[in-house]
Order: sequence, then C-alpha cells, then structure tokens
Amino acid sequence: MELALYAPGLGYYSGGAQKFGSGGDFITAPELSPLFGACIARQAQQIMQASAPAILEVGAGSGALACDLLAALAAAGQAPEQYAILELSGELRARQAARIARAVPELAERVVWLDRLPDAWRGLIVGNELLDAMPVQLVHWTADGICERGVTTAADGRFAWADRPAQGAVAAAAQALPAEPPYLSEIALAARAWVAAWGERLQSGALLLIDYGFPRHEYYHPQRHQGTLMCHYRHRAHTDPFHLPGLTDITAHVDFTALAEAAHAAGLTLAGYTSQAAFLLNCGLTDVLAQAPDHSGSEWTRSAAAANKLISPSEMGELFKVIAFSRGMPDELCGFARGDRRHAL
Repeated sequence: MELALYAPGLGYYSGGAQKFGSGGDFITAPELSPLFGACIARQAQQIMQASAPAILEVGAGSGALACDLLAALAAAGQAPEQYAILELSGELRARQAARIARAVPELAERVVWLDRLPDAWRGLIVGNELLDAMPVQLVHWTADGICERGVTTAADGRFAWADRPAQGAVAAAAQALPAEPPYLSEIALAARAWVAAWGERLQSGALLLIDYGFPRHEYYHPQRHQGTLMCHYRHRAHTDPFHLPGLTDITAHVDFTALAEAAHAAGLTLAGYTSQAAFLLNCGLTDVLAQAPDHSGSEWTRSAAAANKLISPSEMGELFKVIAFSRGMPDELCGFARGDRRHAL
C-alpha cells in the first residue's frame, strides 16, 4: 500500500495524474465548497487565539482547503502569521503553490512547505482525509490463528494475496481486538504512530482531523467481516488494489478509538469527537450560508446544495467524523459544543 501510494514518481500521490475534483478520482469536502473551509476557519480562530497564530496542514491535496482557510481568516482579520504545508508529493506542492498564488496572492508569502514533522509546534494542525491514506496492515483472523495478509506474485506473474502468521506489533494489536474468525480487517499502526508523534511536538494548540471511519466497536462489528479497504478510480469505488496500482487510490476507514488511545498515551487531551455534520453546524455553517449576498442566484443554490451534502446523514455528514487532540487549550472547542461523542470511543 505504501509503495502503490507513495513510491517516488510511480505512486498514486507522487505521480502526475489529477486526483481531486470532478476531473480526478474523488471529491473532498474542500473541493465541494468553500463553506467547509469557512467553518474550519472559525474553529482555527479559537485555537490560534489560545496558542499561536500558525496553521500546519498535513497532506493539503489540491490546496483548496488552504486557500479557503486563508481567505476566511483574512476576511475576519485573523490571518495566520504562518501557514505551513507538509506534503510528500512534489507534484502536489507545485499545484498547491500555483493555486494559493492565484486565490490569495496577498498571503502567499506566509505559506511554507515542510519535508517532515516539525520538532515543535504551537497553533493548529489540520488534516482532512489524511489518515485514510496512511498504509494499513491487513489482518486475517482464522480458526488456526491470526495472520497478516500481504502481497506476492502468482504463477502468471500477477499480484496475489498471501497470508503468514502475524508477528510483533501486528499480532499484539490484533489479539486486543474484538474480532471472531473468520474475519478480515485492517490495523492502522502508521496512523497510531503518527498521532502519538504529536505528543512530543505539540506544545500548545490542537490537532484537528477529519476523516471517514468509526469507533472501534463499530469498526470491528461482526457484519463488517470483510474490512473497509477500498479503492477509487475515476469516481468509481472498487475493492481490488491490484487494479492499476499507482493510478488507483487505496484507502481504509479510520479506527478513531485507536487514535484516541495513542494520543492519550502520548500525553495529549481528547478535546472532542463528533460527526462532520455536528462540527460544521457548531462552527456556524448556516450563518456562513446565510451571509451569501444573493439568495436567489444560481451560486447560492449551488452553495446550499453543497451544504446539504456536507451535513446530510446519507452523504458526508455522518460517515465523516471530526476528532481533536489538544495541549494547553483552556476552553471547550466550539466545533464540539453540541453533539460531542467522546463517550462512544
């Protein structure tokens, strides 16, 4: 999965094909509407005022969220002194820089790109649809024991699945999960380690993550016995990661309970967990939509339709969740004022 997504020059995120938007393979919330970034900006203001006027976006995709955040914060007189982007893909960096220069040229000089996690950070860290693209381990619970599923080549030279006994951290993590054989699912050790790494780096502020997934008791539900691994190519979802490797996105849903455990062990505070719908409404989605100048025009109609998709339970509103980890934040985060689900983790 790591090679298929990130191999230099060959992986999905390091190649030159368009990934985001109507001409790519999928549409993210920032691509859908600037309303999403405007709501995130309201939460960003609270976090920056309590820590530092700085934002770090990890995996900025097309740059849409960066542009919308910067524009909304500038309009509120709260533009960050620095907007850092951690992006592994050189091709995406170039697209992000060009988009930012067009959309918010007056703030472009405040944007910097990082090659790795900073040693220390104060302010907001945001990741939208980041964790689902981190490599996972496939685990197969069988009557004979727990196996890790990997990739081999068949007699005809094509990729094929192969199981071997799970060992080390994979075996330990699998043994702690409520899965009864036969059962196939994923364990995201990389995502856990990434969240834990912020325990050493975040001095004050918050880590805000938006992604699709479930708490553990839903993730490893008996009915979800084939796991959540999915692929996306030209707006079609399928389950074969061996189809067009390097050109197909490969994702897995997020186990938010595992993230909360890793963050807590690293000394961070679980500051909130809720649905995307509740978070956006808490951050004033309806107010932002109401501020549109022409409620009878086609632009407002498109914005209203996008808002509905962002919060509808049958669209992105319920499947997508928002989780926050903090350090040194004195107040409740506004995005979790109502509908907080920390108890469900």
